[in-house]
Amino acid sequence: MHHQFPPRLSTMRTTVGLRFLYRYMKYSKQPIDIPLQLAMLKQRGLIFRNEDVALEQLRSISYFRLASYWKPMEQNAEAHTFHNESYFEDAINMYLFDKKLRALIFSAIQDIEIALRTRLIHFFSLRHGAFWFMNAELFKDTHIHQTCLDNIRKEINRSNEEFLQEHFAKYDDPEFPPVWKVLEVVSFGTLSKLFYNIKDTEVKKAVAKSFNLPQYLYLESWIKCAVILRNACAHHARLWNKRFPWKPQLPKDLPSEWISNSTKQPIKIYSQLCYLAYLEHSINPNSDFKNGIVNLLRNKPQEILRAMGFPANWHSEALWQC
Repeated sequence: MHHQFPPRLSTMRTTVGLRFLYRYMKYSKQPIDIPLQLAMLKQRGLIFRNEDVALEQLRSISYFRLASYWKPMEQNAEAHTFHNESYFEDAINMYLFDKKLRALIFSAIQDIEIALRTRLIHFFSLRHGAFWFMNAELFKDTHIHQTCLDNIRKEINRSNEEFLQEHFAKYDDPEFPPVWKVLEVVSFGTLSKLFYNIKDTEVKKAVAKSFNLPQYLYLESWIKCAVILRNACAHHARLWNKRFPWKPQLPKDLPSEWISNSTKQPIKIYSQLCYLAYLEHSINPNSDFKNGIVNLLRNKPQEILRAMGFPANWHSEALWQC
């Protein structure tokens, strides 16, 4: 009797692209205690300067979270063996570096998200009224619009904000509160989809101009990327050498200080930092975001910067002059 196993999809990178193979393999590895994790890493060639400290760190930061930071030190990706002079503490230092980078990015995205909420409320309400987000005729894709409304409904229902409770205690019609209340509680992703999907390009241009951008398409691209980046930050994901699924548009020229040379690796973090720095400066010219990035990267080895997508002359670009 032949058993029918559920197909599993795995990918193999080849010189001609990605080939998809269906196969079945049962996972058989068992959990191991933290001292055994350390012993296994030692056996594979990782060096520990202080094993007692390392044990405490492994108790607070999971093995597979740290694995992303010692992976560049591996000489054999399948056997997970390490190059000579590979230190556990170097992985910890990269983890702490990434943590600081994430904090800087998250703070900038917070400013950008709040500014976008405020300006969507202001510009679109003046043109289309207090309930424009409910009007399907204002949007390009009715399915996306309906999905946004469903998400808004869920987010309002689970919100405990007093201004919403006070609103529903007083008003029954229409179903939703006005946009200046609604957009304060929706997710950044829903906000992005509303902006992308709306038909009125004149108002979108006004919003983009408020960020010192000559085209709303640039803002659409950057916000789409920022949503993914924000979610990565919220889940404490590795950022420093991450390959992102979307690459932001990087114009050749912009009204304010910008970059003259694009990176050769637009899906790496450098591109993300560029648009964040530009938007943050448009919101708050006295922001310390750029200075924080420059200081964090000061004296970092070139191989680290290359893995982040930084071009060799990045520090001389007008955008990064603090």
